[in-house]
Parts: sequence; structure tokens; C-alpha cells
Amino acid sequence: MTYELEMQVEELRAELGHCDPAERHQIAAELERARATLMAAVASQEGATDAEPPH
Repeated sequence: MTYELEMQVEELRAELGHCDPAERHQIAAELERARATLMAAVASQEGATDAEPPH
């Protein structure tokens, strides 16, 4: 899941650098949502791996 999100973030960053000025706000908003989703996914994975094993 995180790989797809990382790819989406990279694609949006590239698009943001070469987009029509009229589309810039929309793409920037999509980029922020994708980054937030990626950060939440990474935090969720880290929480799952940081849990102590059962005794």
C-alpha cells in the first residue's frame, strides 16, 4: 500500500512542477492529501512493527 502512495506522491509532485497555473491549486491539494495518507499508513505500519511480541 505504501509503495502505491509513494508513487502517487511522486507523480503529483512532478505534475505540480509542470502543470497549468489554473490547475496548480487542485494538484497541490491532491498532493497534500496523498502525503497525509502516506504518513498515516507509515505510522500505522510502524505501530504494528513496534508492538511487543506476546509472552
